[in-house]
Order: sequence, then C-alpha cells, then structure tokens
Amino acid sequence: MAKKKDKHQHKTNAVRIVEAAGIPYEMHEYEAPEGFLDGVSVAKALGQEPGSVFKTLVTVGQSREYYVCEIPVDKELDLKKAAKHFGEKKLEMLPSRLLTATTGYIKGGCSPVGMKKEFPTAIDASAEQLEKIAVSGGKVGLQMVLPVKALQEITGACFVDLTVDK
Repeated sequence: MAKKKDKHQHKTNAVRIVEAAGIPYEMHEYEAPEGFLDGVSVAKALGQEPGSVFKTLVTVGQSREYYVCEIPVDKELDLKKAAKHFGEKKLEMLPSRLLTATTGYIKGGCSPVGMKKEFPTAIDASAEQLEKIAVSGGKVGLQMVLPVKALQEITGACFVDLTVDK
C-alpha cells in the first residue's frame, strides 16, 4: 500500500524544481521489490487508475536528439506517432544502459522533471482529460502527483496522441 510522504523527506531534482516553481504536489512512496515495479503495479500500490499514472519514456531519433514521452502506465508508446510529432523519420527507445548518463535518473525512477538537460517532451493526449497526473518523483519507489497543466508548463510539453491504438 502506498503512503503519503512528508514533502521534505525526499528532495530529488524533480521535487526541488516543482517546489521552486510553486506547484502544489503530493508525494507517495511505494515498495519496489528488487528496485523496480511495472507501472500498473505502481498504480495499484497508489490506489489509482492506471490511466492517471504516467511513465516516462526516453527516445532517441535518427538525428541523435533525445525526446521524452509521458504515457499512461497501461499503454504502449507508438514510436511512429512520436517520431512524426518530433519531426523525426524514426525513433527508438533509449537503451536502459544509457538512461542514467543521459537523464540523471535510473530505470523506474525517471521523472520528466529535472533531467540533466531539458529535452523536447510530449504528454499523451489522454492526460488532457485529467485534473492531476502521477509521475515519478525522481527515484524508484517515489511518485509525485501534480496538476496536469503544471506538468505541461514546467516541462514545456505538448499534448499528443502517443499510444498504440488497440
């Protein structure tokens, strides 16, 4: 079961940036056996619908530029849709061995806020229907819930259809 945590207990880059921007947020901690849980399990641990808990996926284009995609944890990224949005012919997932060096975060703890550099970011269009969104707080076992519009503003993201149609 997830627990609401004291905001001052976990000062990751993501938390510092959100606080500095004056964005209201809640922190939730969950148990992550072996250091990683899939997103649907995280949503369950938080007691939230998977459609309101988003995962951060980092991609790389043929241009060697990096792009960040936020999608619901129960969905799959459509790389063709994302490539078209970012103006790339083709996108690939960033290999996990390069994630920390590129973003400053580890797998399962990658937040769209506070990466080493700001990368072009897109949030799946389904988030526009939400008031709040849960994203990684910058480390495994830590989730941050904040207003969707605030996440969009702080990351400079666009709302785009990014998921595979089923």
